[in-house]
Amino acid sequence: MSRATEKRVREICHKFGKSGHRVLDAAEAVQGEFGCVDSAAMDLIADEMRVQRVEVEGVVTFYAFLSERPLGKVVIRLCNDVIDRMKGVDQVAAAFSEELGIDFGRTTPDGMISLQKVPCIGMSDQAPAALVNDTVITYLGGDQARSIVRRLLKDPDPRKLLGRLGDGNNAHDLVQSMVHNNIRQAGEVIFAGMEPGAGLKNALAMSPVEVINDVKTSRLRGRGGAGFPTGMKWEFTRAADGDEKYVLCNADEGEPGTFKDRVVLTEQPELFLEGMAIAGYAVGSRHGILYLRAEYAYLRRFLEHTLQNMRDRNLLGPSILEREGFDFDVEIRMGAGAYVCGEETAMIRSCEGRRGDPKTRPPFPAQKGYLDYPTTVNNVETFCNVARILEMGPGWFAKMGSPGSKGTKLLSISGDCSKPGVYEVPFGIRLSEVLGRCGATDPAAVQMGGPSGHLVGPADFDRPICYDHLATGGSVMVFDSTRDLWEIVDQFLDFFADESCGYCTPCRVGNVLMKERVERLLAGHGVPQDLDYLEQLAATIKSGSRCGLGQTSPNPVLSVLKGFPEACRSKVREVESEFQPNFDIRAALGEAEKIAGRQTAYPWE
Repeated sequence: MSRATEKRVREICHKFGKSGHRVLDAAEAVQGEFGCVDSAAMDLIADEMRVQRVEVEGVVTFYAFLSERPLGKVVIRLCNDVIDRMKGVDQVAAAFSEELGIDFGRTTPDGMISLQKVPCIGMSDQAPAALVNDTVITYLGGDQARSIVRRLLKDPDPRKLLGRLGDGNNAHDLVQSMVHNNIRQAGEVIFAGMEPGAGLKNALAMSPVEVINDVKTSRLRGRGGAGFPTGMKWEFTRAADGDEKYVLCNADEGEPGTFKDRVVLTEQPELFLEGMAIAGYAVGSRHGILYLRAEYAYLRRFLEHTLQNMRDRNLLGPSILEREGFDFDVEIRMGAGAYVCGEETAMIRSCEGRRGDPKTRPPFPAQKGYLDYPTTVNNVETFCNVARILEMGPGWFAKMGSPGSKGTKLLSISGDCSKPGVYEVPFGIRLSEVLGRCGATDPAAVQMGGPSGHLVGPADFDRPICYDHLATGGSVMVFDSTRDLWEIVDQFLDFFADESCGYCTPCRVGNVLMKERVERLLAGHGVPQDLDYLEQLAATIKSGSRCGLGQTSPNPVLSVLKGFPEACRSKVREVESEFQPNFDIRAALGEAEKIAGRQTAYPWE
């Protein structure tokens, strides 16, 4: 390491206060500047941040956007999730690889361009899509991929790749993105007109306890999928002992097929930030953190600008709206590519600059969260609802929705439909009506809630979308009758096996075993006992896993076993013994036979 590089790394560490809980921030900054966080840089970060060297290496090796080895000046990250595969990403991948002359996971010999495949980047409504550094390229095709490579070889500035800009704030000077919002249906809560500061002003006219009571009266449930009552979570946080308290906004929507928060971050940032400030007042916090996924880094400057505008208008900062003693501000912390960080305790660890390993609960974040202080964690959509409830009143909100699920829900709809995008619908709407609105003319199955949710068939299409029937954190993926459901399950399991943090054996090993058995079914070697094995293994993984990833990863398998008997029957055949050879000796010896110029004689023939 040169003296200049060493000096710069030390300056980066100094920028983050040489604090152990900013290791991830320092590593990301070093990665961005030098293309990797090599061994020497890890040593320096550990020394400057006063942490063990193994902690720094643990961070660098955990997150997908960090690397020990140098990456190219330009990194092309091609989304490889289920929807992108359905939309032809294999042809795009082949074009990139052929044009660059390298396989995925490699860098060109001149060190200029790296090629990687990544999970969902929040663009399923405009797939295939890719990130070129922080620049999002949507609606990709093979010819466009080749053109991108040729242009980058001439000028390695990804910003020059932008064509027509997207709608709304995607065309803002601080965004300049070709992403489209695709807001297909605006409802009464999130995308309705708002009066900036109205909800916060009303909250400050009440006591913190009264604010929490209003949120409880509205019967708002968290919009992340689990549906825990928001007011109750705030009440627990306020009642917990702690010199400081924190409000965290989870903007790490890494669930494949989910992109609703991306649109809210782009078009309604003040709404959810106002909700965070209300939460700060209610629970007694001065500190807010917006955890923004690395895939949405292109929105960071715009969000920083929004935060400053709110400070200038006294909606954030000291003595908000001239309320002496109420100080609350929000800072942005970046993720670095880890699906498990969507789980709240893993996200908290990531905010603390560590690996995103989920914590064992209890204690819950409301008792011991960020830096062991009481912490309330809600997602972007939940905070938007809070601001509107305090603006319009809990009674107004409680009139919308179904008996057990109040208000509206943002749906990210993608897959086999003619109108993918974001729909704000009232809770209680029938899935069949949603399918009609999005142009799904031949729906055979719908994945509700992303891979960790449930796959439902036509018999369930008339059920209402709500927490008590068809629950979803937002993702709705539509599959028509041409799709092989076991192939979709296989792709979901590939995602879970790759994204597991590896802490607990049931999840780390179990997902791999499930995938191997599903691949046996797809190869035509399935027997009825394989279905029993999958059901038993899935139950073991769900009951033995430490966090929500392992507890929900078997859901795709269980959904098909339960709801799609024909898909199961088509993959198995009755045999006299459950022991069936799944090793194809002829295929294995095929290459050797070509070299030898003769065929093998098999004794059983």
